[in-house]
Amino acid sequence: MEEKVKILIADDEESILGMLSEVLTDDGYDVTTATSAEEALEHFKSDPFPLVFTDIRMSGMNGIELLQQIRNISKEAQVVVITSHASIDTAITALREGAYDYMMKPFEDIDIISVVAERALEKFRLIEDNMRLIADLKIKNMELEEANSALSDLAVRDGLTGVYNHRYFHEAFMTELERANRYRHPLSLLFIDVDHFKDFNDTHGHQRGDQALIDIASIIQGHVRNIDIVARYGGEEFVVLLSETENDEALKVAEKLRRSVEDHPMEGAEAHSKVKITISTGVSTSPDNGSKTVELIKYADKALYRAKNGGRNAVCS
Repeated sequence: MEEKVKILIADDEESILGMLSEVLTDDGYDVTTATSAEEALEHFKSDPFPLVFTDIRMSGMNGIELLQQIRNISKEAQVVVITSHASIDTAITALREGAYDYMMKPFEDIDIISVVAERALEKFRLIEDNMRLIADLKIKNMELEEANSALSDLAVRDGLTGVYNHRYFHEAFMTELERANRYRHPLSLLFIDVDHFKDFNDTHGHQRGDQALIDIASIIQGHVRNIDIVARYGGEEFVVLLSETENDEALKVAEKLRRSVEDHPMEGAEAHSKVKITISTGVSTSPDNGSKTVELIKYADKALYRAKNGGRNAVCS
């Protein structure tokens, strides 16, 4: 008989604890409940669980502290935090601390509990499989392990600028937009194009052009949050995904990037010469400008066209 997968739930709200326990038990999981983070931690220390659901706010130790303790014990365990609209910033902090996902209460559709649990456990299984593979590779060949690690990172990075590549952007975009649509949160997209880049290349050479793209990618990364996603879309085009960001705030970010690039002197062809490069940006925001990736890209592309057509070195939405 196949052993049931174990799930730990920590919540001091009896109704939420009961609902989660009932749904997950009906799904065939072996559920353990705790009414405090301290109690949950003792359960986890005794026998680590592959998946933990925890409320953010509890008396005594809170959900973030429990998450940190769990991560210290097990890097593979997946933690889903439960929050309310009032503590969404704390939920984002939990993601930075290593939480797999967060869920908003009260739950509009309890089916999401099963979906999130299934996905989190699938990630846990993938991590376990990957760890076994890495262990085998270490035994066989340490150099091969290092090479595989490097190739894994290269697969999602642009070789020139070091930001994410076009393929990774589309995968991340679909994931982030699904989350935004699920919780009805804003998600903004910046579509950035370097102005007159062909002329810059023709005048100063492709080596200087490559360095300019590297500098611009670095400027963009330096002016957005760690949770935001920066990618090279192709050629001299970059994209930025701004999670939990309304259109007005996205326009401010785009304008800050525009000024930073404009103020940054790029190396010219002559020794010690400095030249100016500018960018134009189109901005779109979900759900106002669409709820699908193709709609948001199309809207941002049209906004970028308006910025270009209006004289460049501009931001349009």
